Amino acid sequence: MMVVRLLFITLLVSVALLTVSSVKTTFDFSFSTILGLGIATSAVGLLVVVIDALTPNKRIAGVVGIYIGVCFGLIGAVAFGALLETVVNAWEISDPTTRIYLNLSKSIVGLIICYLSVSVVLNTKDDFRLVIPYVEFSRTRRGTRPWLVDTSVLIDGRILPLVNSKMMDAPLVIANFVVDELQRLADSGDRTKRSRGRRGLENLIKLRENAWTEVSLQNFRVSGLSVDRLLLEAAKGDGLRILTTDSNLESVGKIQGVTIVNMATMVASLRPTIGVGDIVTVAIIKAGEAEGQGIGYLPDGTMVVVEDAATRIGASVEATIANAVNTNAGRLLFAKIEGIAPATRASMAAAATHQPRESNPPPSVNPSDARRNPRRG
Repeated sequence: MMVVRLLFITLLVSVALLTVSSVKTTFDFSFSTILGLGIATSAVGLLVVVIDALTPNKRIAGVVGIYIGVCFGLIGAVAFGALLETVVNAWEISDPTTRIYLNLSKSIVGLIICYLSVSVVLNTKDDFRLVIPYVEFSRTRRGTRPWLVDTSVLIDGRILPLVNSKMMDAPLVIANFVVDELQRLADSGDRTKRSRGRRGLENLIKLRENAWTEVSLQNFRVSGLSVDRLLLEAAKGDGLRILTTDSNLESVGKIQGVTIVNMATMVASLRPTIGVGDIVTVAIIKAGEAEGQGIGYLPDGTMVVVEDAATRIGASVEATIANAVNTNAGRLLFAKIEGIAPATRASMAAAATHQPRESNPPPSVNPSDARRNPRRG
């Protein structure tokens, strides 16, 4: 790109010098004049290059909009100039001073019309389908559409085994605003948010190092108030599919016609089906809400509520599935330990108070025993 810019400045200076030198019979050109002309032309070219370098993210819609606006502005300026010339000729005005002001007025009005035309076109470029009815251009993709990965998927981490199993059928696209959100979470003062952000960044690094999938970072020029809104706009603009674990985002995507796949639903469909009567081994980690219940989790994260397991916290038990309920948070299993009578408050109190008596009396202590505590009488 640097070569193109240098070539542009060189051609600009050369064309200016050659154009002016073609009328050398009219003007007397000295070395200082040529040098000044070259410096002025180089400064104009350098200004154009600087403006180009300061605006790296250019959109074709914006460039075309500016071109169309300038064209309409020039047409309007020429029409206004012709009208003004007609009025001047009708009044037979030939004063040189008046002519100077007339040309100045044409230039100023022409610049104003060009500016207004560019401004209007840029602000209404998305409504061109109203100007050209029945014509609407949209970007099309060949082959499988890539996945636009949500922040929740990177934090969740279950995408890593899916990628290793070669189940992802398309490249993964990570948006710039998703990485920014992970960085904000990782720098948060809240411990939970900071842990989630760091875990998401670590999973992103592992994804980029994975050899079984293609991961790309892209800068999307979209506007929105939230990451969910940015994801929807980017997916609609580039024809992508969104991969998320957020059920609310999935619902909004269905309303707006965006293809969204919930990874939690995908993973749940791969779980082995556990039905009523199956025996599972689960570790009881805490007490349940109801009396006597214990809570445990299967390796896939399914919660299991085990009856009469409140006293078995920290131990693994074998329980039989008695019921299964599907909730918004996932599948919930109810189980009971076979062969154990249901525990009640009375039975637990009786078990604590009615302990069997010790049949062998404790050994008697010899008063003269040297091992006796000398401080006790």
